[in-house]
Amino acid sequence: QVQLVESGGGLVQLGGSLRLSCAVSGTAVSDNVMGWYRQTPGKGRELVARISVQGFTTYVDSVKGRFTISRDSRKRTVDLQMNNLKPEDTAVYYCNADPPRFKPWGQGTQVTVSS
Repeated sequence: QVQLVESGGGLVQLGGSLRLSCAVSGTAVSDNVMGWYRQTPGKGRELVARISVQGFTTYVDSVKGRFTISRDSRKRTVDLQMNNLKPEDTAVYYCNADPPRFKPWGQGTQVTVSS
């Protein structure tokens, strides 16, 4: 069974940075299209960044130029570097495959950006 454990969230001021990490067990990160999702109260999860098996990255328009997704096959992690954070980035962040077939989801990590 695949297990996903997210970490690295916290409280940061407008314009600050955070680096999220997702530890993946039960599968190789390089064998899957992996993504970072975020969810705010009352809304569904939104895919914000993905990395293909070949290593190509794509981002939702709202985070382009500010977020960078990467993976470390040896460590079995998928990271999300978030720079120039804005209040609208406040959410619980999760990692999963794209599409999100790994169940259950991890617990997520809370990111709060204050203005």
